[in-house]
Order: sequence, then C-alpha cells, then structure tokens
Amino acid sequence: MNKEQFVDIFGGIYEHSSWVAEAAFAQGVKEPINREQLLSVFRAQVEASGVEAQLVLLRAHPDLAGKLAMSGELTAESTAEQAGAGIDQCTPEEFERFQTLNTEYVERFGFPFIMAVKGFDRHQILSAFEERVNNDKQTEFSTALTQVHRIAELRIDTWLASQGAGA
Repeated sequence: MNKEQFVDIFGGIYEHSSWVAEAAFAQGVKEPINREQLLSVFRAQVEASGVEAQLVLLRAHPDLAGKLAMSGELTAESTAEQAGAGIDQCTPEEFERFQTLNTEYVERFGFPFIMAVKGFDRHQILSAFEERVNNDKQTEFSTALTQVHRIAELRIDTWLASQGAGA
C-alpha cells in the first residue's frame, strides 16, 4: 500500500487530522496491516507530537449534539457514532443541556468535550459530561486524549471488520 492509499483509508481515524496517518505511514507501517500495529503507531505519533499539536487534534473534534450535528455537517464517522448513542434523539431539554455544557466546557478547557460514545446512551453521556466539566485542565486534557485514542481504536476496529479481518 502506498502513502496515498494509506492516508485515504486511515486519514479519518483521528478526526480531521490526516497528519496522524501521514506520520504513521512515514514510520513504516508493515503489511499485512494489523490492529495492534495500527494502534501502536498511531498512538505513538500523537504522543510524540507535543502539546500544541495535541490541542489542535482535540479542537478538530465536534461538539456532541452541537451545531454541526444539527446542520448535518459532521463527518460520516461522527454522525454514526453520535446516532449510535442516541444523541440525535435528544429531547429539547437534553439538547439544551448539551448546548450549555458544550459552551461551559469549551470556555473552561479550550477544546470540545470528547467521549468515545459507543456503548453509552445519551443519559450516560450527559452524566459523564456533567462530571468531567468539573475536572482540572490537566486531568481533562489527558482524559480527552485518552478518549481520542479510544475513538481511533473503535474506527480501526470498524475498518478491520469491513475487511473481514475482525477486531
């Protein structure tokens, strides 16, 4: 697989951050591609990128139940992930709570609330949101990066499953 093919397939693993796939390819991903290799090389690129690049990575994520979701402008992956958690079925009160928390969270931390929502419903997500908005900045930065890696892992698993490779 050449670089263009690799980035075409894996460029969306990290939201709007194809630089992660480009850096991973440059590290020499070996075929056959496997889950553990991908997880390791992608994580290593993000961890080695430094705080400023990591902050850009976090800021590339959309708000949960935010304006992009309401206007249909999310990536296909984010749309499916949020819909799978039932976020697209929020009551008006839940939607308003998400909006209030989104604003408070971004003002406090400088990046959007990020959570790998697969396996959670909107009530559990709101509960986690309400808890995490009270974290200190360093704890939340670390938590958000962990969640970004979890989202990437789930997206890699989805890709592998689509290839018949299983997760």
